[in-house]
Amino acid sequence: MRKIKYFIIFLIILGSLLFIFSPNFFPENLQFQEYLNLSSQSDVLIIFNSGGWGNTPPEKAEDFAPIIKSVQETLNEWGLNSIVVPYIRTKDNLLGKITAAKDMSRSFQNQSNELAKEIEEFLEQNPGKKIIMAGLSNGAAFIDETMEKLSPKTKNTVFAIEAGVPFWKKEFHSENILRLSNNSKDSLSKGEIKILISTLLKAPFKWLSAKISGKTLTFSQAIQVPGHEYFWSSPEVYFPIVSFLEEKFR
Repeated sequence: MRKIKYFIIFLIILGSLLFIFSPNFFPENLQFQEYLNLSSQSDVLIIFNSGGWGNTPPEKAEDFAPIIKSVQETLNEWGLNSIVVPYIRTKDNLLGKITAAKDMSRSFQNQSNELAKEIEEFLEQNPGKKIIMAGLSNGAAFIDETMEKLSPKTKNTVFAIEAGVPFWKKEFHSENILRLSNNSKDSLSKGEIKILISTLLKAPFKWLSAKISGKTLTFSQAIQVPGHEYFWSSPEVYFPIVSFLEEKFR
């Protein structure tokens, strides 16, 4: 029993040292640069940020991609061409996730600075373009931090749609940001601790049950926080987004 106790303490210390002193491994986001180069024929760039680790491509992000597609369709109805530009926040390996966790704990200081710089450089080279940053959960928190880093000269060109910003993120106030919380039904955005703890404790059992049943379910999908799912068909999502787009783009 004592050996197990010491082993657990050793793992905690080792994990802490790895978290603090490990080198940073941020994604190079070469695909992001390629998309920027292809965007010259588009009126609007939609910078896509998934939830979780932020390494889910749009075509696989079943929780947020349908909303982005509907945003594109809405803009197209108004005669505006758009392109979705994915921004990856995490390398898909252990050190990449440690790097992402460190940056997350610092309110995405490194990556938000980098993205803000790239956006401003792009707008200098492509005057007249407009940008929508769209993010879910952690992706929304990242976008919020990036919006704060942008210079005032981007006021009429860069906008943000943030769905389910976690409660611990101190919000940046701007008329160019739309925040969605399912009409205050999102437990993560509201910070309902008891519900969040209960959901987290149930997740391993849901995940294990799915595995036994032969179903495909990731651990993140097993953490189904009440109110943290967003659907275009929901009036709490559709109406605010369309109103926001009408105000900023029509």
